[in-house]
This record gives sequence, C-alpha cells and structure tokens, in this order.
Amino acid sequence: MMFKNPGLLWLLLILLPLIAWYIWKHRNANPSLGISTVSPVMKLPVTWKVVAMHFAFALQLLAIAGLIVALARPQTHDHLRTSRIEGTDIILALDISGSMSARDFKPTRFAAAKEVASKFVSQRANDNMGLVVFAGESLSLMPLTTDRAALMNAIQQVEMGDLNDGTAIGDGLTSAINRIASGKAKSKSIILLTDGTNNAGDVPPSTAAQIAKQKGIKVYTIGVGTNGSIQITDPYGFSTTTMETKIDEQSLKQIANATGGKFFRAKDEKMLRQVFDEIDSLEKTVLDVDRYTTTDENFMPWVIFSLCAFGLYLLMRYTVLRRIP
Repeated sequence: MMFKNPGLLWLLLILLPLIAWYIWKHRNANPSLGISTVSPVMKLPVTWKVVAMHFAFALQLLAIAGLIVALARPQTHDHLRTSRIEGTDIILALDISGSMSARDFKPTRFAAAKEVASKFVSQRANDNMGLVVFAGESLSLMPLTTDRAALMNAIQQVEMGDLNDGTAIGDGLTSAINRIASGKAKSKSIILLTDGTNNAGDVPPSTAAQIAKQKGIKVYTIGVGTNGSIQITDPYGFSTTTMETKIDEQSLKQIANATGGKFFRAKDEKMLRQVFDEIDSLEKTVLDVDRYTTTDENFMPWVIFSLCAFGLYLLMRYTVLRRIP
C-alpha cells in the first residue's frame, strides 16, 4: 500500500501530546480523602466505568488517527511492470501549394495527403509530434505535442490558399527544424511532403538540409504525384486550369541523404500509404517505461472506521459515561 499524501501522516504525532495531556489530567482528577491506612481498600477492583472511560479516550484517538490516514490517501496498485515503448519527436511538413489540388489522387493530392498523415499520427501513440505547412512561405501550425486529437484536428482544418502560393521547400524545412529543436527525445525526424520544385522562400533546400544534419535531425522526403500536365481546381472550386508539374527528385534525395533519412516517391494513394507505413516501421526509438496497471483508492474504509469510532465514543459519552453537573 502507498499513500498519495504521505506527509500528512506526520499529523499522527498529535496523538502523543493528547495522550500525555490525558494522563496528566486524570492523575489528580479524582477526589481524595486522608486516612491512616489504605490496606482495607487495596484489594478493591477497578470499576468497569474507569475502564470504559479509558476506552472512550482510546476511541477518540482512533477516530483522529483514522481521519489522518484517510487524508493521506492510501492507495494500492495491482502491480508494477516494465514495458518497452517506441517514441520519438516528429514534425510533419506539409506542402499546401496550389498544385496539391491536382486530381491524379482521389479526390486530390492534398486530401489524400491529409488522410494518410492523420492515420499516421493516430498510430504513433508515444511520440511528440507537430505540424508545419508551407507554400510560397511557411507556417508552424502545431508545436510538439502528445495530444493526438488536437494534431489530427489541425491537419484536417488546414486548407490550400491559407498561404501565398509557391513552393518554398527550404523555408518549410527550416520552420520544421526550428520547431523540433526544442524536443526532448534523442531521435528527431521531419517528414517533408511536397509535389513540386523549390521556387520561393529565402532558404535554399540544401542549406536547410545542412542545418538539419548539424542538429542530428533526420529528414524523410516524399515526392507526391505524377510529373506532367495536371488539372488544378482553385481553393473555392470555381475554376479549373491545366499546368505542368515536376517534382525535384534530385533535391529531395539530397536532403534525405544529407540527413540520414530516405527519399520516397508516391504516385498514387496506395503508394503514399505504403510510404507512411515504411516510415512508421523505420522511425522508432525503444524506451523502457515502468507502468502501474491500476490504482485503487482505499481511503473510504479509514473514513468509515473513524466515523464508527467517533460514533461509539458519543454513544458511551451520553449513556454509560454521562455526567450530571
């Protein structure tokens, strides 16, 4: 058995001065009569009321002690077990440029990426994860957190058109690096998902890759979609245009190789799911964690014991030990 508030048990020391006061009080509390000899009364037995009086005081002490123990919150745990978990710090860097509305994925590249990313987040129960989005500029939407619901909600709510259009891969990677640098895990990783070539921003992708390498951060790069002419619908769904897209595979490979990560190519939804499944199997850190399976509160029996002791004291005080002024 353990106590939630063990420091309160020091209050049990209050019982010592109470006992001392009781002894001092009753030493000279009885009336006395001077006589020449006590031999005639030496063999008289102690009356039952004297025993009852001491018993009543003991009940008071037990009531106080039971209340103190209850306040200390006694608890029992079924058992302690050591388990091995896999956890790390991960930042998702998601491209939200206009080309992500291409329909070579169903319904679009962007919708498919959000769906797969959300599933990936839900499966990583022991990780600290965050979210960065980028287009012509970058934005850190969610810091490292273990709140899966909040992170998945942030992924679902992000929309294309929230940032100026373009593809600033270097800026997006730099924002992800700045966000993950404060993480406590030994293993830090960035998953960068894009469908284009760096054509905006202030930081070249190669420079951002070197910064990640210096900080010991792995970068997994994912090239999404097919090269060539694609149909793009504006964020409001009013018009459709045709544009040429080309994924800069060479740059994405260089980023991954420089940081110890890996480059993936996903040309459809199935391949994208496989990519995230592979990253899920690659990026794991094993930790030993001690866990209690269940915790039971055991203060109520002590409260009941205290109430019963005090109730019995009151019953004796106003019946057999009642005093007439």
